[in-house]
Amino acid sequence: MTPPAASRIAVITGASSGIGAATARQLAAAGYRVVLTARRKDRIEALAEEINQAGHSATAYALDVTDREAVDEFASAFQKIGVLINNAGGALGADPVATGDPADWRQMYETNVIGTLNLTQALLPKLEASGDGTVVVISSTAGHATYEGGAGYVAAKHGAHVLAETLRLEIVGRPVRVIEIAPGMVKTDEFALTRFDGDRQKAEKVYEGVAEPLTADDVADTITWTVTRPSHVNIDLLIVRPRAQASNTKVHREL
Repeated sequence: MTPPAASRIAVITGASSGIGAATARQLAAAGYRVVLTARRKDRIEALAEEINQAGHSATAYALDVTDREAVDEFASAFQKIGVLINNAGGALGADPVATGDPADWRQMYETNVIGTLNLTQALLPKLEASGDGTVVVISSTAGHATYEGGAGYVAAKHGAHVLAETLRLEIVGRPVRVIEIAPGMVKTDEFALTRFDGDRQKAEKVYEGVAEPLTADDVADTITWTVTRPSHVNIDLLIVRPRAQASNTKVHREL
């Protein structure tokens, strides 16, 4: 279903790979003009070209979501937007609390929470001006349950969850929905590799024996479904896991 004209612009953060890139492709195919943001300019420019060549509409804008001045400058280009997908984030390390690197914790909080705050604050007036806005926060099952070796990431994603939950309370009655998507085990090209500082053996071990972890397309399909529901329908929170994963710590592995 084609969205109404005032709501056809969708801003997607972290669009250079993984869930962000897959969401850009799917929302563009659903009739949205997608604005792709990420730090890696070459990646988002290539994706925008791919989407445009497919007959859809995409624009690339290099942006660091933790840079508030840059975010405000970016937001000033819009009078109205319909959708904000707060996808930029990620995990660093898997050390216990006793030995975790504070720099990693700080970076995860800055990207997952402050980055989401920056974009949401800067674009909320534009979303409201559309008369039919949607804020999507991509959190994680880590934002709803703890696990050993993940405290820094878990803390950051709990922050993203609480941000979404509180914002929904604060703006009720205004024409903006707040949706949280919390994926479980998703196998993308970069998530685990980044978490383990490029150690491919450690990254692959995360998914070892799991026949079918979620893909970026699976999560993008979920995001697109929530965004394209009728305006009066708000999917407050949607947790999505592969069938093999019952919880953050209970995963069926065929070893």
